[in-house]
Amino acid sequence: MRIRKETDADFRPFLFVPRSRLHDSLLDVKGAGNAVSVIAWAIRESGNHALAGIWHEGTDLKQESAAAARKVERGQQQYDLFAGLNVEGAACGHKSENGASSFAFRYAMHKSNTLDVSPAIPADSLPELLNANWQVFAMTFDPDAQELTAWLDGLASERWQDDVKTKLQPVYNAWRQGEFRKTRGTQPGEDPGFSADQIYDPPEETPVSVKVLSEAGNERVELREYRYTRVEVTLRKGGDAWVVAGRDLVAVRLNPWWFPHGIYTPPDATSGGPFTIGRVIHPSRSVGFSGWVGGVAVFDRALTDREMPQLAAAGGDAALASPVTGVVRMLESRPGERWR
Repeated sequence: MRIRKETDADFRPFLFVPRSRLHDSLLDVKGAGNAVSVIAWAIRESGNHALAGIWHEGTDLKQESAAAARKVERGQQQYDLFAGLNVEGAACGHKSENGASSFAFRYAMHKSNTLDVSPAIPADSLPELLNANWQVFAMTFDPDAQELTAWLDGLASERWQDDVKTKLQPVYNAWRQGEFRKTRGTQPGEDPGFSADQIYDPPEETPVSVKVLSEAGNERVELREYRYTRVEVTLRKGGDAWVVAGRDLVAVRLNPWWFPHGIYTPPDATSGGPFTIGRVIHPSRSVGFSGWVGGVAVFDRALTDREMPQLAAAGGDAALASPVTGVVRMLESRPGERWR
């Protein structure tokens, strides 16, 4: 399927399975403890938006693009695979635990991005160039590891976001609110009304590495890297021991992204979003992803770092004309595998 850069703002084509047909089906991955993987074979021409998944952005976002909406609806977001989103050309996994906003912000913020990015290839290029530039975009969510991971061509390249206070202010504030609540009493800057389930509080017990940034007299500053965060820690000498005097979040890991929640569960078959390919349901009329989509697969488990490279290489050139065929053959040797 080719998705063009349409010039008519009222014509934004995509494929979809209506909610009435998918509710409680195998595609409707939701709830606590459930895993999901989404894979899309695509040639990206431009854009950073949706490839495949269940993602209804909602029309209650109080933004200009939603002003003309004939029906005001709350977000119904579950899981989706994007071609970058905030990092154009990357593979991006996006998830929501509540169908709507994260960290007291307007939009859902739980997403992972690969460091590697896909090339931008004109969709009307010669067949030889197109054939050489199929990319395998993928995302996995492992509820046991509490990790949302993005994959491009079988690799989950590690990405960090520095300067979180400026670049991801809602995440920074959600982390700070968690820090405040670890100390008895109300602290300066603490928001007593900040919802506890929106706090960003990844495990930070044992650092992966510690780097001393400065030390003078009775004060030392360290950069402590944990699995999902980098924290600047100020210590002061108290007798013979160094005592933590302050902590500040300076970076978060975007791939994998820590996600300790279940997947949003729509209350009934009359709500919830459809499964779409090529676009999500949202009020903006901007052009999202453009290019070719050759196939989509969804699994009800988190595929592994052994399986992802196999998918990226499945079938070679013979699979490009019908990439899903190669996947079906590869999975036939896995008894009980539920493939959508």
